[in-house]
Amino acid sequence: MSKAVLVLENGQVFTGRSFGAEGETLGEAVFCTAMTGYQETLTDPSYHRQIVVATAPQIGNTGWNTEDDESAKIWVAGYAVRNPTRRVSNWRASTSLQDELEKQDVVGIAGIDTRAVVRVLREAGSMRAGIFSGPALTTTDDMLAAVKNQQGMAGSNLADEVSTSEPYVVKADGDAKYRVAAIDLGIKSNTPRMLAARGVEVHVLPATATFDDVQAIGPDGFFLSNGPGDPATADRAVDLTKKVLAAGLPMFGICFGNQILGRALGRKTYKLKFGHRGINIPVKDVATGEIAITSQNHGFALEGAEGDEFETDFGPGRVSHVCANDGVVEGVELVNGKAFSVQYHPEAAAGPHDAANLFDKFVAAMQAHATEGKRS
Repeated sequence: MSKAVLVLENGQVFTGRSFGAEGETLGEAVFCTAMTGYQETLTDPSYHRQIVVATAPQIGNTGWNTEDDESAKIWVAGYAVRNPTRRVSNWRASTSLQDELEKQDVVGIAGIDTRAVVRVLREAGSMRAGIFSGPALTTTDDMLAAVKNQQGMAGSNLADEVSTSEPYVVKADGDAKYRVAAIDLGIKSNTPRMLAARGVEVHVLPATATFDDVQAIGPDGFFLSNGPGDPATADRAVDLTKKVLAAGLPMFGICFGNQILGRALGRKTYKLKFGHRGINIPVKDVATGEIAITSQNHGFALEGAEGDEFETDFGPGRVSHVCANDGVVEGVELVNGKAFSVQYHPEAAAGPHDAANLFDKFVAAMQAHATEGKRS
């Protein structure tokens, strides 16, 4: 394999060998601490325009299969690893990680000290970066200039770039008990599956969907998905969310959806220094004190702290969950139970299933709403 370099915005250069396709790729350098689930990570639309640095020392052991994708393609801008496995060892594998990266033209780098890269990103924060190999290798000054000329993640509106262009339906397993309108801001495949397993028919709508589009479905509930980019740019999604809140539909949001609901409730967002990306991050339920081990992938967060209660245009709200590591807000809700969201991934593929009961909570909210409608 040919020489490759990872160039960081601060001027640091890490030299390794090409992994996947050769060429040039630019994005925000972030690190993920997950020991497993690289296929789910690479196909998660929330990683759009990011160069992911894997902290696990060996990557690729289980190859690549046709079942575990979280979307139709690899979304990461680039992939940086220490030691790619030389042999695939899994009966489900249809190809190797190297071959799939090459097939999908994803530029990567291997053989670098990823621990050193992570140290830089933890101390200096996530930053713009680039991977260069083959004919894209030029002078350090030229490559650094290319890195610095790209737009940073702050201020980037990316949901439209990863959203479905046409609506589609994921049918319920068995008879449909409820119907949900889900706004695709970068939705992962496992989310509709988790709802379908609970008897929910999921109508996935593009990020450009209007309130009329939502109403036309006749939904029992409304869902805001995960997705990439800066939530401060997502005014259209926030406006739609406000209209749905005013209509009183039960609402559930995940990750980017948590930030959208938070903004609709009057909270502000900010960029984290290096974000939360991994599958073993502890989250505290403020009401019960219980800790769930969660899968996370976010570089932005809602302002606030444990114990915060606040007034909204839709009734009293509160911070429902916080990260046990650093106190970052991990969930908000309306006190009346009509709307809630979490910053982490209860659908967790790959990852722990501690928070899967949040889908049951959403179904219960729809059931309560339906009962209220019958009484009135």
